[in-house]
Amino acid sequence: MEAGRASLASMSKMQSEVIATFTSSERDYIRRQLDRFFSTLPSVAEGFQLKTWRGGPEAGKPKLPPTAKGLVERGFMRLDTEERLPRLFFTETGLAMLRAMMADRRFADPEKFAHVRQELGIDPASEGDPPEE
Repeated sequence: MEAGRASLASMSKMQSEVIATFTSSERDYIRRQLDRFFSTLPSVAEGFQLKTWRGGPEAGKPKLPPTAKGLVERGFMRLDTEERLPRLFFTETGLAMLRAMMADRRFADPEKFAHVRQELGIDPASEGDPPEE
C-alpha cells in the first residue's frame, strides 16, 4: 500500500514539475488563445493565429507578443509562416506540457476547456458531438 502511495506522490510531483515549466503568463496566454471566441471553439491543431506588421522595416513579418516569443525561444511552440497568416503551433514537448496543464483543474477549468481536453484525449468525446473525420 505504501509503495502505491509513493508512486502516486512521485507521479503527482512529476506532473507538477512539467507544468511548472510554463510560467503563469504563458499559462494565461494559452488559456486566452484556447478560450471560446464569440461562438467559436479554437483548436490546438489549428494553432494560434498571429497578426503581421503593416508597415515599417518589419512589414509583413509576424507580430510576436513577448509571451509567445518566450514559448518559441524555449522550444514549446514553433512559428509557421508558410500560410498567408502566420501561426504558432505546439512542439511535441509543448503538447505534453499542454496536456498536463489541461488535466490539472488548478490551471484550466475542465468545463470551460472541455473542447481542448477532448481534442488532447484527456476526456472522451460526449455522445452529442459529431464524429471526427
